[in-house]
Amino acid sequence: MEAIAGLAVFIAALMALLATGLPVSFATGLLAIAGTAMFLSTGAISQLATIAFSQSSHFVLTVVPLFILMGEALAATGIGRDLFHAAQLWLRRLPGALAVGTVLACTGFAAVCGSSAVTAATIGAMAIPEMIRRGYDRRLAAGAAAAGGTLGILIPPSVPMIVYGVLTETSIGDLFIAGIVPGLILSAMLSITIMLMVLRRPQIAPASLEPSSLAERVRALKVVGPVIVLAFLVLGSIYFGVATPTEAGAIGAAGAMLIAALGGALRWNVFTAILTKTVKTTAMFMLLLISGFFAAFMLARLGIPQGMADLLLGLNVAPWVLIVLINLLLVVMGMFMDALSVVVIMVPIFFPTVLKLGYDPVWFGIIITINVEIAAISPPVGFNLFVLQSLVPGVTYTDVVRGSAIFMVPLGLGILLLTFFPDVATFLPRLSH
Repeated sequence: MEAIAGLAVFIAALMALLATGLPVSFATGLLAIAGTAMFLSTGAISQLATIAFSQSSHFVLTVVPLFILMGEALAATGIGRDLFHAAQLWLRRLPGALAVGTVLACTGFAAVCGSSAVTAATIGAMAIPEMIRRGYDRRLAAGAAAAGGTLGILIPPSVPMIVYGVLTETSIGDLFIAGIVPGLILSAMLSITIMLMVLRRPQIAPASLEPSSLAERVRALKVVGPVIVLAFLVLGSIYFGVATPTEAGAIGAAGAMLIAALGGALRWNVFTAILTKTVKTTAMFMLLLISGFFAAFMLARLGIPQGMADLLLGLNVAPWVLIVLINLLLVVMGMFMDALSVVVIMVPIFFPTVLKLGYDPVWFGIIITINVEIAAISPPVGFNLFVLQSLVPGVTYTDVVRGSAIFMVPLGLGILLLTFFPDVATFLPRLSH
């Protein structure tokens, strides 16, 4: 019970600090420093400096700015528009073709972008106005883009997976490979959800009457060919052991910049904007990661992760029941924090329990990632909700929230699927070894 009390106090204090408007990284760091001084010793604070230096200088973190640079460079090109155009040409006969095309365009862009928000913004800024112009319901249009954007952190590369790998010392390459099949399954489940909605209420998505020839569809695929090749180079090099994730990130960043340059998008002002966004995002990421390590140090020294593991294992219930309980808490936390914050704060607490239950750390990384996908479209602070509301004129926050709510169902079903059939996530990493 002491572990639950300690965890409850930590979460309550964190929520209180967040309510003041303090950024998550500052709130977590301040809470960890204060807790270390109060419950451990003032001398232990000096260890935090060592933690900050040793963890932030970890070589594997080099991959973070590389994948961020890749995503930002491609977001500055017209590749998002091309992916959407190709998807809607090939899927025009399906119910809700434009909305399904939005999800599949997000799926394609996710393979070259490690961010949910960037994926949602790149595809949504172009797809939502087009769907509304064609007579689609605003909520369906916004919800499809918000939910599709969540695939940006499940289909590799993925920044949250990198964080998880660093926190738990799990192979980032294995995590990337493990995310491929679940990502494709969830893409299909989101698409099926849209089609069922449209079949039930045809008025929310008028059928497209515009014909398209085979030649047009083939040309559309040729246009998006470079991004397909780049995705294969990045993921294929990791899967076949040709490159480490860091080396694959360098290939991806160089390839994305080349695509942008050849497409005429790499003007000087765009180039500087790409670099500025990359630096800002990387700095935010590092600050959040360091504050998360501070919190993990304090909680570990107080015995909270170990206490939680002992408490949960002492309940004498089936392992899947404990996994469901952990998932529910992660979803609740995701309603109030962004994806990276959930990973940084909650993983160190529950990871020991998951290991003692005998689950694969790679599998748990995918479970965590799907949970933070749900967080990205969960009010009140789901980041994708705010991104799309601010990008598309005429679409309100309420439109995005209500449109996204239904898509929590397939994401939740995805967690249940992996809970009872973990091989869905783990068989590809096993094959690659």
